[in-house]
Amino acid sequence: MDNITKGTLTELKCLTKLIELGYNVSVPQKPDRYDFILDTGKSLFKVQTKTSSLDENNEYISFATSSRHITQNSVVNHDYKNDNIDYFCTFYNDECYLIPVSDCGNREKRLRVAPTRNGQVKNICFAEDYLAQEVLSKL
Repeated sequence: MDNITKGTLTELKCLTKLIELGYNVSVPQKPDRYDFILDTGKSLFKVQTKTSSLDENNEYISFATSSRHITQNSVVNHDYKNDNIDYFCTFYNDECYLIPVSDCGNREKRLRVAPTRNGQVKNICFAEDYLAQEVLSKL
């Protein structure tokens, strides 16, 4: 499956899950830095959907936190800043995750789906902490 199809499926799964949770979503009519607006009834948030993948050891999922464009001379990365989007959204194993852009670095975000081998929990981002329904219940 090509990357465009994968991205479209991720976006549709995220939109569907958020609607099932009772939220409204709006999709821009022309290309923008965000994929949709999430309406919580109290606030509007710009959301960028990213396809995540599981690492080879089945320990974490990761997704890109920048977009990449190839020019004639180089590869250009465009970071998402707080003024572009409010959240990243991804879908893995029938769950939707909503991650504040302020919690993400410039290239990649990792969410643990399995405990660390050494038991470390400090400064570790666990996927369960970013479940969309949990994040939204705190807004």
